[in-house]
Amino acid sequence: MPELPPGRRLDQPKRAGRFRFAIDPEAFGRVSERLARFLGTGKFLFWQSVLVIAWIALNLFAVSLRWDPYPFILLNLAFSTQAAYAAPLILLAQNRQDDRDRVSLEEDRARSAQTKADTEFLARELAAVRLALGEVATRDFLRGELDRVFRESGKQRRKNPAPDLIRDDPRWDDVPS
Repeated sequence: MPELPPGRRLDQPKRAGRFRFAIDPEAFGRVSERLARFLGTGKFLFWQSVLVIAWIALNLFAVSLRWDPYPFILLNLAFSTQAAYAAPLILLAQNRQDDRDRVSLEEDRARSAQTKADTEFLARELAAVRLALGEVATRDFLRGELDRVFRESGKQRRKNPAPDLIRDDPRWDDVPS
């Protein structure tokens, strides 16, 4: 069953078709950011300066082409219109940048918290390994214990040798059993 568009119900009659001008806020935001970036470039300032100089020169020196006499009211109106549109576009671009910065900051905080948790976990694990290694017998201790055991077993062997060793050893031939 196909899904209905939002705001449309089957139990109500269809409204008369009205033209709705839909603006995609993301597309409008992207265009405004591009325009705001362009307004801040040297290229824009250069071409605007060329246009203003040409406007003034034509209105001062080309007598037959004067469409905006000396106080240049039309030029002033063009600058006012440009400023009226540029300021909100720049503010919109700044708001979008603030939103991106906020998201980036939240991601950085989450990453920082995860890194801190990982570091604390590794520190605890390292402390546990150090404690465990402190309880492990060292090489020198093991050698000393093995030497002591071998010495004691050698003394025991000489005192009470095993019967098969006695049979094969000529030193025990003269000892009465």
